Parts: sequence; structure tokens; C-alpha cells
Amino acid sequence: MLHALSLAFVDSVNVLLIGVLVTLALILGPGQYRRIAPLVLIGDWLGVLVLAIAVMLVFDGLQSVVDAVISSPLFGILLILTGLLTAFLTWRGGDSSDLVDKILTPLRAPSPLTLLVGFVLGVVQSATSVPFYAGLAVLSATDIPLTERYLGVVLYATVALSLPLLAGLALVVVRARPHWWIGRVFAYGRRNREVVIRYAGWFVTVLLIVIGVLQILG
Repeated sequence: MLHALSLAFVDSVNVLLIGVLVTLALILGPGQYRRIAPLVLIGDWLGVLVLAIAVMLVFDGLQSVVDAVISSPLFGILLILTGLLTAFLTWRGGDSSDLVDKILTPLRAPSPLTLLVGFVLGVVQSATSVPFYAGLAVLSATDIPLTERYLGVVLYATVALSLPLLAGLALVVVRARPHWWIGRVFAYGRRNREVVIRYAGWFVTVLLIVIGVLQILG
């Protein structure tokens, strides 16, 4: 279970969602931010959870194949290759500012659409994340009872949203006390967006390679 949650934590390095939250904190008043940001996060969590349940159902239907992959060095090799791909994409760089601007358009006032945008963000981010599938494969291959395994999916989705949730809470503190050290950290992040994105990419790279190596050695 801890192995699966470690991969969920890797998946929580969601630069796009954190970027959306930071931008909302910059353009909205304090009252508006406290109404809109939770809806985005709840919607994102629901998107991750729904997709996670769907993927778990597929993996459970392919139990023998999943067990064979998880118990072989191939799983660790795939994680290492994913880490190397992440390193390449980080080195190449890129800017998601235009995408963030498009996402922000329906988020300037709280509404059911706000929840829907968060839901779509959760589905898309998870559906394009190799660690998301890897963690669920590990969870599917565990020996814990079926009911506990699917309750574990709820915990998995929560851990996969942990860093954006912490960022959202930190932004509330920043708005209230901009001169605290955490406010200076976010100010640095705003001024050096590309550097922060690169650090996040290298962080994910290291985690994936370490987990992959441990998988092969274990």
C-alpha cells in the first residue's frame, strides 16, 4: 500500500493545477478565492477518484497480467524509463501559461462549471500520468481484501492531490500574511516560474528513478 501511495505522491506534483491556484490567488479577491479554489480542488479530486476507480476495475479484470508485470523487473524498468522521459521533457522546457489562461476563463466566479473544470483537470492530468497508472497497478496487485482495496483508492486519490491542496492552503496564508517566509517563497515562484517548473520536473525524475531501482532490487 505504501508503495502505491508513494507513486500517488509523485503524481501529486501537478504543476498545472498549482499554477491555476496561484493565478487565481493573484487575480481574485480574498473572499472569491476562498469560494472558488475549494470547488476546483474538490472537482479535481472527484476527477482523479472516478478515473482511479475505472482503472482499478480494468486492472482487476486483468489481474494475472498485472501481477506478472508488478512482480517482474519490467515494472521497475518502466518507471526508470518514465523518469528519463520526464528528465528529457524537463530539459527541453515548455510554457503552460496559455493553457492556464484558457482554464481561468470560467473560474472567475463560483458555479457548477467551476467544479466541472476541476473535474476535467483531474481526469486529464491523471490520464496522462504514468505514475498514476503505476500506483494503481501496485494497489491492484496487493493481497488486501477487495473492499479495503477500493477504500484505498479513495486514499490514493487524496494523496494524488496532496501537493495542490497544500499549495491552495498556503496561498490562503500568503494572502493574509504576505510578508511571512511562505509569502516570499511564492513571490520567488511567481518571478521564476520556469525555474520552479524545472525543479518540479527534476524532482519527479529522481523519485521515479529511485522507486524504479528499488523495485528492481526488491
